[in-house]
Amino acid sequence: MKPGLDRNSLFAVPDFRRLWCIGLVVFVVRWLEMLAVSLFVYNATGSAFLVAMMTMLRLLPMGLFGAFLGVWAERLEQRTALLIVVLVSLATSLVLALLAQAGALAVWHLAVASFINGLSWAADNPVRRLTIGQVVGSGRMGRAMSIDVGTNNASRMLGPTLGGVIFAGVGIAGAFWVSVVLYAVALVAAFRLGWRRGPRTAPTDGVLARIAEGFAVVRREPRLRGTLIVTIIFNVFGWPFTSLVPVIGQSGLDLGPEAIGLLASMDGVGAFCGALLIAWLVPPTAYGRCYVGGITLYLAMLTLFALAPQPLLAGAALLLVGLGGAGFSIMQATLVYLAAPPELRGRVLGILSVCIGIGPLGFLHLGLLADAVGAQWACVVSGTEGLLALALTRRSWRAI
Repeated sequence: MKPGLDRNSLFAVPDFRRLWCIGLVVFVVRWLEMLAVSLFVYNATGSAFLVAMMTMLRLLPMGLFGAFLGVWAERLEQRTALLIVVLVSLATSLVLALLAQAGALAVWHLAVASFINGLSWAADNPVRRLTIGQVVGSGRMGRAMSIDVGTNNASRMLGPTLGGVIFAGVGIAGAFWVSVVLYAVALVAAFRLGWRRGPRTAPTDGVLARIAEGFAVVRREPRLRGTLIVTIIFNVFGWPFTSLVPVIGQSGLDLGPEAIGLLASMDGVGAFCGALLIAWLVPPTAYGRCYVGGITLYLAMLTLFALAPQPLLAGAALLLVGLGGAGFSIMQATLVYLAAPPELRGRVLGILSVCIGIGPLGFLHLGLLADAVGAQWACVVSGTEGLLALALTRRSWRAI
């Protein structure tokens, strides 16, 4: 079957459309709120470190609870799990919108909300993406992830731009009210989800034993081990730089909120184009090369972005950052899903969330560097360290 027809057939599956819609909302809100929160915190405190910490707090629950969420997702009926995730996110944005509307919003409110939203983020792999794989089947998982991650990347075009315009026009309260409306749409999609996989019979072994079983599979399978090592490198040395894009845009390139939102969206433009190219051109035999090549390009281009002396060059570098990020992000969940035994996929995807959740170490590292040497040079150091770490771990990831 031709690739275009196969992709169209995915949208002919009603539950895939609903899961895709939920993902679209989550992605748009994530990038919209991250930009608005970064601008609010930086204007309130002047601290690049605190800006990085806001994003770090979104990642922290992955490291702390990702493995437990993987086991939890196996025990709970998946539609129910998705409804819980969306409801928690909606309630958090609603509280922040009311606080901002009343003029009572403080940085610590945003810190607590970032942590709560991080719990929902940590549940995405073992809940929503696991359900996508079950709905479309293993044979179409690569294309389904191309569409899902492509949607995420498209949201990185829309979310930051929308966040910058709303923040400049009506302040942070408007950003959170938009989030509430979007989450309401996702809630309707989750209610209409037809897929049912009842909770499994309670196992005789405990939660910790089941988590240990998932880690044992990772240790035995070189492809899983290599994929997760590359994930750790990306989340420690690569992805944290996105938290400083607003800071570099404002202090380094002298841009206003609308222009900063447009600059931040360039990453998403490149990633969206990369997702389309991957869906059309990359066969399953090239997934591993696409994964490693993607992170290499990402780390190199984030360094160029930090050194860019003017907005046009910075935007071009972010475009290439997004292109590399597409190769990495599409293949990350796909490679893990395909390499894990079917009965353990929820747990292994939970472990993937743990590896993503190691990212707070990178945000802490980047934040301290930014306060010491400035946001731009902090990104240069982090990108260079990432390339070095990738070279030093080649023996581990070449099995992918």
